[in-house]
Amino acid sequence: MNKKAIVLLSGGMDSLVTAAIARQECEKLYFLHIDYGQKTSRREKKAFEDIAKYYKPSEKKIVTLDYLKDIGGSSLTDSCMQVEDHSDSKAIPTSYVPFRNAHLLAIATSWAEVIKAGHIYIGAVEEDSSGYPDCRKEFFEHFEKTIRLGTKNEFPISICTPVLDLSKAEIVQIGNKLKAPFHLTWSCYRNEEIACGRCDSCILRLRAFKTAGIIDPLPYEEVSE
Repeated sequence: MNKKAIVLLSGGMDSLVTAAIARQECEKLYFLHIDYGQKTSRREKKAFEDIAKYYKPSEKKIVTLDYLKDIGGSSLTDSCMQVEDHSDSKAIPTSYVPFRNAHLLAIATSWAEVIKAGHIYIGAVEEDSSGYPDCRKEFFEHFEKTIRLGTKNEFPISICTPVLDLSKAEIVQIGNKLKAPFHLTWSCYRNEEIACGRCDSCILRLRAFKTAGIIDPLPYEEVSE
């Protein structure tokens, strides 16, 4: 069993199930939430706090990054861009935040060095996802090498991606088996009260629960799937 692990917890379903898996594999968990100026940051923070209250990690932190919002280039952070409805196009959607996971992992690595945590869990999904380039297996393999090169190396720090190769439906099924509190999560990119049911994240979530044969506990303005 791993001794200490940091879980990057956005408050969404993938990071929730990742936390549930980490709980099975680790002695002590440390939850980390990054507010990078996303439009639904208030609701995501609430989801993080609710999930943390449920799992009771050894410690939790919320870190704010103003610069990703200042840089812009994503409909999640840029006030000049609208969050688009889901499209089945293979093009990377405008919700992609340029190189976001590198920033999140760098912060988690810094904290891991401080508390001597040997593992960083992140709920990235490669296959059944929006196609973000920083959610690929190769990216995490290379970032782990960067960690080895750029830290004091008092102990190894590994990146754990337990849901990377799973379908969204499989993630829901595993979460259901682990009794993960899906009702505490938030996935919508657009709204903070009632999920829109039309953005990329909502559609992928709705499809996942439908395929898994499990009722999604969140309310939606519109359910087209």
